[in-house]
Amino acid sequence: MTYRLNSDSPLLQPFESGVIRTPHRVFMAPLTRLRAESDGTPTDLQTEYYRQRAGAGLVIAEATQSSATAGGAYMNTPGIHNDAQQAKWSEIADAVHGENGQIFVQIWHVGRVAHPDLPGGDPVAPSAIAADGKAHGPNGSVPLVTPRALETDEIAGIVDAFRSSARRAVDAGLDGVEIHAANGYLLHQFLGDDTNQRTDQYGGSPENRARIVVEIVKAVVDEIGADRTGIRLSPGHKANGMNEADTVPVHEALLSAIADIPLAYVHLLIEPQDPVLAALRPHITVPFLINTGFAIESDFAQLEKLVADGTADAVVVGRWYIANPDLVERLKEGAELAEPNQATFYAPGPEGYIDYPTLATQNA
Repeated sequence: MTYRLNSDSPLLQPFESGVIRTPHRVFMAPLTRLRAESDGTPTDLQTEYYRQRAGAGLVIAEATQSSATAGGAYMNTPGIHNDAQQAKWSEIADAVHGENGQIFVQIWHVGRVAHPDLPGGDPVAPSAIAADGKAHGPNGSVPLVTPRALETDEIAGIVDAFRSSARRAVDAGLDGVEIHAANGYLLHQFLGDDTNQRTDQYGGSPENRARIVVEIVKAVVDEIGADRTGIRLSPGHKANGMNEADTVPVHEALLSAIADIPLAYVHLLIEPQDPVLAALRPHITVPFLINTGFAIESDFAQLEKLVADGTADAVVVGRWYIANPDLVERLKEGAELAEPNQATFYAPGPEGYIDYPTLATQNA
């Protein structure tokens, strides 16, 4: 595939928000790649991977555990909740900054998608409702189990874990954090009327179901500043067994509650034609990033239009950055885009991870 961005393309215009200063608007999506150590410590492979992709302008690094009990959904996902992990993230930050890039890290808690066979222990969730699906751990593919419903007095600890991991991220030299409230993980589970059957102040009304997310946003902003904080949402997305009935009201409640906070951005995973986007867009009061999914992200003309018409302020691209570390340079040249090898997305080692060539190395 080829596509050329002209110099006056809306995607090639500078972007500024909070601490973010980038020469273009084609950002890199957070992508789980399973290359960390078994204890969640990032590896040298990850340092090289992000260094290669620093030209994304803003790199949003993969979902990263906010605590030792937050990430038991997959093997070899990174964390940022202890000194060893923080030290390796510092190396990643230095590598990206050395190439004149900027990097946020996405922080998460997987909630009911965890499995006892995986690091992190028994799953917890808003309510004791299991997700359909399987976990893939050291004992092979096994069904997900029914999570334990969090006690009300435990929620403050979840909030504090996001706060403390955000502090570690900034202390490591990363430019900021993205709060992961999407894709069927814990914060999305609180938002969903199907996954949240609580009767305390964190359940019931849209405002109550949004409460933990609002508290986390405020805690992180209080710790590191709004200018270093973004949030990712995926309203209506059916990932990990989600099946929301009142997508718009709960996300309106969330966006209204944080409307006065000058976040660096709000990042939605949503298709442009989805009527939910039309309903929510007026409630987004800060720069808006859109991740459209791979089918639409392959239509660069449509991505240009989304920024040109003001639907989005920047686009967030995933798979094309996997296979094209210098994606924007290729788009400027109209050069052939390498196709990503899906067989290596979650495989260990460097293959399909740090061995995709740039134009410079390809033509050397």
